[in-house]
Amino acid sequence: MKKRSFLLIPVLILFFSLSSCVDFTEEAEKRINELKGKTDKLDSLINREVDKVLALDSLINKESLKVKKLDSLIDKSATKIDSVSKEKIRLIEELMN
Repeated sequence: MKKRSFLLIPVLILFFSLSSCVDFTEEAEKRINELKGKTDKLDSLINREVDKVLALDSLINKESLKVKKLDSLIDKSATKIDSVSKEKIRLIEELMN
């Protein structure tokens, strides 16, 4: 009888240890799932922000092209005005001589 009760104690300890491991496993899985949910939300938020940055970058590129075209148009106009004014000055100088 003493031997049986002596064996019962390790068996009970083993049983409680295994049951507490199951609890730890369930708790760990629960926390992992919570972290996965938070990670998914953060990933979604980051993707939305990246999309906003890409849209802004696209808008900046479009506006940059418009500025380059406007700059080119200004250069052409300035060249024409310069050419016309030089021609007028040359004609005035001819009239004065």
